[in-house]
Amino acid sequence: IALTTGWFDTNRSLAVSLVSAGMGVAPMTISPFARWLISAYDWRTAMFDIGITAWVLLLPAVLLVRQPPKPVMADTGSAPVAEGAGLTVGKALRSPQFIVLGLTFFACCAAHSGPIFHMVSYAMLCGVAPMAAVSIYSVEGLAGLGGRLFYGVLADRLGVKPVLIAGLAIQAIVIAAYLSISRLEQFYMLAVIFGATYGGVMPLYAVLAREYFGQRILGTVFGAATMLSSLGMALGPLAGGMVFDAYANYSWLFIGSALIGLGAVGIAIAFPPLPRRELQPA
Repeated sequence: IALTTGWFDTNRSLAVSLVSAGMGVAPMTISPFARWLISAYDWRTAMFDIGITAWVLLLPAVLLVRQPPKPVMADTGSAPVAEGAGLTVGKALRSPQFIVLGLTFFACCAAHSGPIFHMVSYAMLCGVAPMAAVSIYSVEGLAGLGGRLFYGVLADRLGVKPVLIAGLAIQAIVIAAYLSISRLEQFYMLAVIFGATYGGVMPLYAVLAREYFGQRILGTVFGAATMLSSLGMALGPLAGGMVFDAYANYSWLFIGSALIGLGAVGIAIAFPPLPRRELQPA
């Protein structure tokens, strides 16, 4: 993802969204495959087979990755000035821009990870058959493909920040809406909106990081932001499991996730101005 931002100066959001579309393909293909493996064998065999498959696909693909081209020298013959030149990693990680970016990324993932992880169990509690419940996750993945393209195009036309804020708001509303449904067709309807939204906003964080910090230290900065998002991804499912163990239902999971989602909106609104005025030294 970080490399992709360096290859494109125009339509950057769309390019990053297209590259990240693979994350939308995975739920459509791996979820039914995992369900079949667990039913036919056991969860250990399923995890082992999926892990080996990931190795077989990923390791050769890594060999195809190429570094982006260096900036072209200007017509004046002077050397190009790199974006974020003079900005150290330490200074970037302590900047208000990174703090807001990291907290938004964390809250966004903390909000949607619990509902994603527990969606199949929640649907089964509502009376949906197991295989049909798994298909809800596949619908989310398919919707995520379209959402990545849609939000990528919007971000290129309207700007990354307003599109991200709108997406986070929609995500919070949809999470709350899960409290009022129980039928399979209702799950499918919300899965389309939910999958398109969380799938669409996720690539935008890389584009924001590129705009704030430039390409030179993007790998480190975006890696640090992704680490915070991973903590959020871990928090949601854990909290959902604890809530279910305590109350034997998922209502508080969806209420809490929706509130965290609204918190992500509030944090995103506080994004400081773009870095070329504030982060780069005079």
